[in-house]
Amino acid sequence: MYALITGASSGIGREIAVQLAEKKTNLILVARRIDRLNELKETLTIKYGIDVVVKQFDISKQENCHALHEEVKSYRPELVINNAGFGRVGPFDQIPLEDEINMLELNVLSLHTLTKLFIGSMEKGVILNVASMAAFLPTPLLATYAASKAYVLSFSRAIDYEQRKEKTGIRVLALCPGPVRTEFGIVAKASKLSLPGMEADRCARIAIKGITRKKPKIIPGFSMKVLQFILRFIPTSVILAISYKVQNKRK
Repeated sequence: MYALITGASSGIGREIAVQLAEKKTNLILVARRIDRLNELKETLTIKYGIDVVVKQFDISKQENCHALHEEVKSYRPELVINNAGFGRVGPFDQIPLEDEINMLELNVLSLHTLTKLFIGSMEKGVILNVASMAAFLPTPLLATYAASKAYVLSFSRAIDYEQRKEKTGIRVLALCPGPVRTEFGIVAKASKLSLPGMEADRCARIAIKGITRKKPKIIPGFSMKVLQFILRFIPTSVILAISYKVQNKRK
């Protein structure tokens, strides 16, 4: 069996790749940084004796999503992990529009496109779309990112329900991690994590367990599960004030 992972050169994507390799799953690793992918490929093939296919693509571009799908569909991946994405921390009126458009293209349009393409070509399997705890609340100073992840969560839950009702053999799950110790903060231009971060390998372990159990919504960590439950009962005005205060510390 092959698993395809976008954003596989670092962070959660890389850790999921390592842990799937331990389970003898063949991998298709996708990212822009080919040097990191080749290094990871060498490590995993030597250590676990699996087949690792490396694909260098900037999937923020629609044409590259279609090209990637064409190049890998012959491998018949039964697990597709749409992990690639990024955020920007700061006031909406100060973040360059180009950065936000690029974010929406990658976090939303590319994920949407790859989900559509693989649902069309997979006979069975799981698509895991990486959302965020930010999907559950409007987040000042992280407004566009949070909105993009709200799309991912809502989209994934709805498509998963469709697939279950139609008994297609395909599931579409959503991973909603809280803060994780990855390169996200550097890319987002945040000075620090808003809350203590989970290690990426632990997040990956929980994600894989959730995939195995086919949980529609996977929230890594007990504290994040509690937070998501509590958010249901807090007025939006209060959530906005708390979110602003938390994110303001990261600027």
